[in-house]
Amino acid sequence: MSDVSSESPLAGRLKKIKPSPTLRITAEAARLKSEGVDIVSLAAGEPDFGVPEHVQEAAIASIRDGKSRYTPSAGIPELRKAIAQKLRTDNGLDYTPDEITVGCGAKNILFTLAQVLFDPKDEIVIPAPYWVTYPDQAFLNDARPLMIRTREADGFTVHPDVLRKAVGRKTKAIILNNPCNPTGAGYTREQLEQIAEIALECGAWIISDEIYEKIVYDDFEFVATASLSPQVKARTITVNGLSKSHAMTGWRMGYAAGPAEIIKAMTMVQSQNISNVTSTVQWASVAALTGDQSCLKEMVAAFQQRKDYVVQRLNGMEGIWCFEPKGAFYAFPRIAHYFAMVDADGNEYKDSTSLCEYLLKQALVSVIPGAAFGGDEYLRLSFATSMDQLKEGLDRIEQALSRLKPGPHYDNYQAHLEQKRF
Repeated sequence: MSDVSSESPLAGRLKKIKPSPTLRITAEAARLKSEGVDIVSLAAGEPDFGVPEHVQEAAIASIRDGKSRYTPSAGIPELRKAIAQKLRTDNGLDYTPDEITVGCGAKNILFTLAQVLFDPKDEIVIPAPYWVTYPDQAFLNDARPLMIRTREADGFTVHPDVLRKAVGRKTKAIILNNPCNPTGAGYTREQLEQIAEIALECGAWIISDEIYEKIVYDDFEFVATASLSPQVKARTITVNGLSKSHAMTGWRMGYAAGPAEIIKAMTMVQSQNISNVTSTVQWASVAALTGDQSCLKEMVAAFQQRKDYVVQRLNGMEGIWCFEPKGAFYAFPRIAHYFAMVDADGNEYKDSTSLCEYLLKQALVSVIPGAAFGGDEYLRLSFATSMDQLKEGLDRIEQALSRLKPGPHYDNYQAHLEQKRF
């Protein structure tokens, strides 16, 4: 009899999922904070603003009114109607409630969509740098993520020539994050039209993650992908939610809008998974979508001020270049100038993960390595925190970097990096 005790009970697909390179840094930052160390966290991916008062009151009222039973898996009719109205008013898109489903945050919506759309060996085109979840969700649904590089020179947006070479008969979907986490890149209407044309030619679906839609800066004008034409709308699934726009990160409310067949399938999967989004959250979300929106203007105005300050400070630091974000609340500075430099003890730092560990240990600042997003020459810095914390954190980063000196491999390493620069 064969001995099966040594065999893993875990599904084989899990072998494709790699531990996040940020876990060690995040865990260490949490440990230091618990010991009373003054850590400046510039890693958080959530607004530092409170949930609007009228949204809180709607949640409380729903509890008092006994609206705490199971709901339809796709969401309460009032919420789907509110989403449809939002899409019509803000984006010029007409969807019926049957073409909308709600889930436990945009991440849950994306996973459910992957379950109903992806087949084994399907190729999913993902522009890099990318949000960390996209590739793993493809792997978890037995599809193959195909990362394509974007360049600094193109504002970290997909170049049509690169996309056209990447797509083929196995391409099932193209994922667009607009505005983008981590780069802050945003797509113009013309750029979206070029991408949509290629998607239609090869029969690919467009998954348009628009969670940062409301957080845009300067003269950037957000355009919903599905609004380009009826043909594009028929091949696009729009993903959005309230985590970023209304600071409702922990409430977990996301939604998808798209062709009825796909939405119906997503709802069926959700009925066997989450059953429904928490009823109280759904009633609060109705208030978020239909109530006073002035809170958004106040939040974006604060983010604009912080963005301007952070980008100016980073670009003023020796050896750092930082792209001007069009949206979201992250800066994505190129810090590869410091790769292969050494500290006073002779320790060498050759990648974004080790450099972020150095900043945590020596500057007491927590940031996320670009390697987590498919861009190792960079790091992600969130400005979803107070201006005081930003000033303190950037002061510490600048001081810590100034203490690094070129090591024995510096020139060769930098020459290698320049050859593969985005």
